[in-house]
Amino acid sequence: MQEPAETIRGSRRPHVNLIVYWTLESLLLGPFFPFLLVPRFVRFKSLRYEFDEEGVTAAWGILFRREISLTFGRIQDIHLASNMIERWLGLARIQVQTASGSAKAEMTIAGLQDYEQVRDFLYTRMRGARQLGDDPKEEEAREAWRETAAALRETAVELRALRLRLTEDRAEEEP
Repeated sequence: MQEPAETIRGSRRPHVNLIVYWTLESLLLGPFFPFLLVPRFVRFKSLRYEFDEEGVTAAWGILFRREISLTFGRIQDIHLASNMIERWLGLARIQVQTASGSAKAEMTIAGLQDYEQVRDFLYTRMRGARQLGDDPKEEEAREAWRETAAALRETAVELRALRLRLTEDRAEEEP
């Protein structure tokens, strides 16, 4: 079985149910529904999500291109939101928040049917939780920290010995 993280990485497009949902939502405007549906259709056709080692990127638009990139280190919180129609269509919105000070989500990932896996992938990366052995540089960094800690412990032992010796020397000098 493939790791969830491996299936999430790469470029993704939203599921066709997203345009179905947006169409149903646009119909609520009555005769003005094309004014909402046309921009949403353009967004649906051009929407791409990119999941890589650094973070997540959402890009859309034809005439006016819009792109949002978030590194995993900037992500503060992740929420799943869905209404009754979205659940019926097998969709949910993943709302990604940063420490930007805005109450609104910095990025909303909509139209993915494996939204729970994507949320879990983002949480895992956000918290820096990786399996041991995934990254050889990570193991090298751990070894360097172990060596540094050992050197600091040796230094502390030597400083205690010097302090004790100085205290003994001062005691001998006093009459």
